[in-house]
Amino acid sequence: MIDHAHDLACVRDATERLLTAVAELDNASLAEPSRLPGWTRGHVLAHLARNADALVNVLEGRPMYASAEARDADIQRDAPRPLDAQLADLRETAARFQAVGNAPADWTRTVELRNGVTDSASRVPFRRWVEVGLHHVDLGIGYELEHLPAEFTEREIDFLTARFSGHPDVPATRVTDGTRAWSTGREAAGPAVTVSGAPADLLGWLAGRREGAALKATGGALPTLPPL
Repeated sequence: MIDHAHDLACVRDATERLLTAVAELDNASLAEPSRLPGWTRGHVLAHLARNADALVNVLEGRPMYASAEARDADIQRDAPRPLDAQLADLRETAARFQAVGNAPADWTRTVELRNGVTDSASRVPFRRWVEVGLHHVDLGIGYELEHLPAEFTEREIDFLTARFSGHPDVPATRVTDGTRAWSTGREAAGPAVTVSGAPADLLGWLAGRREGAALKATGGALPTLPPL
């Protein structure tokens, strides 16, 4: 059962960690490349701010973004801003998201995200937590997948293995960290491949943040996953 209030608190804590870390940067470092191809750190921060606004739209029944083109244009517009502007925007948009999340609402209702994707409103806070957590790592400023809370890592592995479940381009795969196991990929009587490793390495592979060199694949090669 999703506890949206718990997840909102986790979003708040993750955002504070991010803001504290980013405040130690300077304008020049924001213009340096992030770990996401083609994006500077400024692009990552601009995306996080605009994503908070987009999820407010979702919770209030509006389209997440006006269009894909508008989303991209907003990120490009805001990426070159100086550190103080980035921090102020992140704080203000995070506060708006928390305010909407704390307002009385029917959290069982279905909401629409991008590209026609629908989900329970109760899952939106976790989606925001994922954005903040993974993009903090993407900044490349010392916060790694290993630093993410264990609850976050397990739940995101749950989500990503479910996302690739039934995908025709992914072989039937068992994913395990030695204590827990997940199934993903094509439907089959049994797994074709077993992928094992530390939780952070499994998350990195599933989320497209690591190539999987630290993982062990038995029964076949490490599957190549489609982009998220």
